[in-house]
Order: sequence, then C-alpha cells, then structure tokens
Amino acid sequence: MLAMWNNGTAAHRRYVIRTMAFMTPYVAICMAMMTTDAFDGLMNKPAGWMLAAVVSAPVIGQIWATLSLMRESDEFVRGLTAKQFILAAGLAMAVAVFWGFGETFAGAPHIPAWLIYPLFWALYGVSSPFIRSSR
Repeated sequence: MLAMWNNGTAAHRRYVIRTMAFMTPYVAICMAMMTTDAFDGLMNKPAGWMLAAVVSAPVIGQIWATLSLMRESDEFVRGLTAKQFILAAGLAMAVAVFWGFGETFAGAPHIPAWLIYPLFWALYGVSSPFIRSSR
C-alpha cells in the first residue's frame, strides 16, 4: 500500500485512505471479539444482529472503496482491477462451494461463512501478480 501511496494516482491515494478508514475499525472490533469477552452478552440475542451489522459495515465500505477505485481510475487500471476482483471472487466462491459440499457430503468441519471475506482478499493478493493485462 505504501507503493500505491508514493507512486500511485490520486485515485490510488483515496483508495488507501478509504481502506485504512474502513479496515481500522473492522480489525479493532474483530480483535476485541477475539481477545475479550466484551461481546459475549450479545450472543444469541437480538442485539447480536446489531453487532453483526456493525462488523459487516466496514466490509461493505471496503468493497465500495475498491469499486470507487475502479470508477475513478483510467481504463487500463479499471480493467485490470476488475479482472483481478472477478477472478478472486470466482475463486473464493469455488472454494466456499467445495468446502460446503465437503461439510455436507464428507463430514468436513464447519467453517464460519464470514471467512469468505479474508479468503477473497487472500486470493486477490495471490492471483493479482499473475494478471498484468486488462484483456
């Protein structure tokens, strides 16, 4: 991200700012949920849905930030980013479907559905260096 800041366009700098603005509270909330019992009283209650919405909001914001980067960039960057985004989404869905069928038919252990989000970004990071053309 530092390279994006130093060498990138204004659209890339806005993307970095938006990403940090959305991911800082997301990471803080997730870390608080994993390391403390502050949210345990909300589990399995209607307020748990509110907590789910609060934790999901930065994820929605990050997706918006990425789509904004595409919208604000030139044609090449827009095409390249869209291709990377689509490939990562497709791979993440394929892994999720495979694992879901593994749970159903092979007794694989259950994995929470929210892990599709970090899986998507991991696959985006792994696959993006191999996609260098917008064609």
